[in-house]
Amino acid sequence: MRLFFWATMFMFLIASPVFGEGTFEQWMKKFKAEAIEQGISPTLLDQAFEGVAPIPRILELDRKQPESRMTFSEYRQKIVSQQRIQQGRRMMTQYRGLLEEIGQRYAVQPRFIVALWGIETNYGKNSGGYHIIGALATLAFDGRRSQYFRMELLNAFRILQDGHTSLDTMMGSWAGAMGQCQFMPSSFLKLAVDYNGDGRIDIWNTPADVFASAANYLSKSGWRGTQIWGRRAQLPPEFNTQQASLKITKPLPVWQNMGIRQHDGSDLPHSTIDASIVLPDGKTGPAYLVYNNYRVIMKWNRSTYFATSVGLLADAFVE
Repeated sequence: MRLFFWATMFMFLIASPVFGEGTFEQWMKKFKAEAIEQGISPTLLDQAFEGVAPIPRILELDRKQPESRMTFSEYRQKIVSQQRIQQGRRMMTQYRGLLEEIGQRYAVQPRFIVALWGIETNYGKNSGGYHIIGALATLAFDGRRSQYFRMELLNAFRILQDGHTSLDTMMGSWAGAMGQCQFMPSSFLKLAVDYNGDGRIDIWNTPADVFASAANYLSKSGWRGTQIWGRRAQLPPEFNTQQASLKITKPLPVWQNMGIRQHDGSDLPHSTIDASIVLPDGKTGPAYLVYNNYRVIMKWNRSTYFATSVGLLADAFVE
């Protein structure tokens, strides 16, 4: 029964007009012609597409809607686990010299580099099991977001042609995010760094390149190395939760006058830094005062769950 389902689904993928460009083979022929016009080697294209076909599991994941929303409390317990905190502290010790050097160069505190590394791929242990060309080709052939993934596929070929990695090692997530820092090909071309100077940018196996690429991403996105990400806050009973929005920014003294305090009840820092209030679990959950660097983390991943967890994990490394 299962074999019949997947066989039927595969035939649907090949024949269905919803994709707008005929069969996958017809789509691939057009893509190859476009890629050759943009300077991609025909030999590389033939090698990369050998045996490639749409992957039903990727389309299933792309369309899947969660049956129930995970609360931030549940997400935090899973993502900022004691095991991940302890492992992150070990990584901070193991790579201390390299992290401090990269942190100074890019003005990014090392603990945030390690926190992103830990949450994205569990410190490089889980960077994804899909070949990037097959994954991106599936999504580029699909009609839902085809133009975006078509461009990412072209960028992936540029990375291969430049010799940064090979077809066998270009692995990542089902959505095309690559390596230990989970860069999409476009982000790789713009922001990834050959920190060890070997002529290749290796975010799959070279820690120096992984850390420097993450730091450069944050730096180019507006990171302020003299500031933290934010802090847990205590709201007064009469607080209007409509004020809790990243669209609303006020200096800390204004929040202080409105009755906002640190989580332990003490006054907010004596600083004019601008901050917003975030309530990841709504008015019944924890409150956070967040600063510019929080917004930078959200450029990496536009999720308050993710950004808050990165901050909390980074803080846990120094507690």
